[in-house]
Amino acid sequence: MKSTRWLLITLALASTCAWAQGSGPTDPQIAAIVVAANRADIDAGKLAESKAHSKAVKAFAQQMVKDHTAVNKSAVDLVNKLGVKPETNQTSDSLKQGGEENVANLKTMQGAQFDRAYIDHEVTYHQTVIDALDKTLIPSAQNADLKALLVKVRPAFVAHLDHAKMVQSSLPKAQ
Repeated sequence: MKSTRWLLITLALASTCAWAQGSGPTDPQIAAIVVAANRADIDAGKLAESKAHSKAVKAFAQQMVKDHTAVNKSAVDLVNKLGVKPETNQTSDSLKQGGEENVANLKTMQGAQFDRAYIDHEVTYHQTVIDALDKTLIPSAQNADLKALLVKVRPAFVAHLDHAKMVQSSLPKAQ
């Protein structure tokens, strides 16, 4: 699926190539990645709140906007407290660009096609984010408060994935 291609490439890059020389992303880079990843999901969720046909998809989108906005607020509050400025990097820039491409792609769809594309993307998105948290972001975080925040929000991503899969299974199969 075209709309998830960017995400898989970006987060795979974050997990392997970008940090292949043995050191993971820095705390300021992790902060930028977290904010960009949440922003991408918030933007897609806002579009789905207005375009989704299925009540279940619309409710899921509303939850994504609410939850990811809260995570971003926590991340911004933490970096402000620590005096850390998020540092844009290849991964955060790719997440931003990919989020924009996903929204642009979704805007071309209507009805059941939109619902299916949005929720399929959310399943892939949340699984990939969980993998990046586990393999790269949490292990690389040096600041104990940042690491604790990442560990704290991980169960929410798992719950989002489970919820997205449940909604996905309730939708008609793509034709």
